[in-house]
Amino acid sequence: MLYRPRVDNAVLDDLNELRTFRAILIEGSLSAAARRLGVTLAVVSKRLATLEGRTGVRLIHRTTRALSPTEEGARLLVDVERALDAIEAGEERLAGGRDEPVGTLRVSAPIAFGRRCVVPAVGELVGRHPRLAVSLDLDDRVADLVGEGLDVAIRIGGLADSSATMRKLADNRRILVAAPAYLDAMGRPATPEDAAGHAFLRYGTANEPWRLRGPKGATASLAAVGRLRVDDGDAVHDWGLAGLGVMLKSEVDVAADLAAGRLERVLPEWDGGEAPVVALYPSARHLPLKTRVLLDALERRVGEMLGGRTGPARRGAS
Repeated sequence: MLYRPRVDNAVLDDLNELRTFRAILIEGSLSAAARRLGVTLAVVSKRLATLEGRTGVRLIHRTTRALSPTEEGARLLVDVERALDAIEAGEERLAGGRDEPVGTLRVSAPIAFGRRCVVPAVGELVGRHPRLAVSLDLDDRVADLVGEGLDVAIRIGGLADSSATMRKLADNRRILVAAPAYLDAMGRPATPEDAAGHAFLRYGTANEPWRLRGPKGATASLAAVGRLRVDDGDAVHDWGLAGLGVMLKSEVDVAADLAAGRLERVLPEWDGGEAPVVALYPSARHLPLKTRVLLDALERRVGEMLGGRTGPARRGAS
């Protein structure tokens, strides 16, 4: 960490400087930060100057149009937000506000699932809890939970961070689906062998066959040579809805389309294996209230998406 508060009578001033630094970057200007904090512009400018003087580095880029953190400022902001969130949560508990989450949640989620589940859940949460803020990163890469300063990382399927605590939000499978119009025209295969001649829609650059599991422990390998391929899961989804071929999708991503009849299971007795929806968060003795309310909201929402089927919480990723 770049900055360590002084352990003397000036600690309160240090906290005000940190709160001011955070407010400037949240609001995007010194004047807006002054209004947010209820102080004068001169006070905000002095606090920022004092903080930069103490750290010995410039923390904020200033232009005539906007403010943005420097590289050092962005790193410091992660530590500042965590520290101030903890302080503010403690103040809330002392004041009796035990049921009101406060602070900023930093969340990462896959793009498709994030848009369908996390975005609406977060929107409802911040509407109910005025002191809660959320910074959401939608990306299909595997985020570094600790290195990126995340509070929660949502993943579909495999886990990679053995140091994290895990909560399973729902059971989930990868399934073969296609538009009814496509299947009307090309036929509905009864076995994986029958499916070999179909058009397949592939995500990413992987070329390995789709591994399927069927009744009574049966397994099969489907070559699934991609007729169309793209590095965007939603684009694959759009192609499938347009009737251009068969895709292997996470059940949670296509549940609404299946229920509405826009998509249909292909080889309904076969699937591509388990891919549970899980939330990872840094191991902690006491789970922050802001994290807990998010996890509860996501579990409810994904359960609704899957028709009420959720998974019990599990602890300890491996």
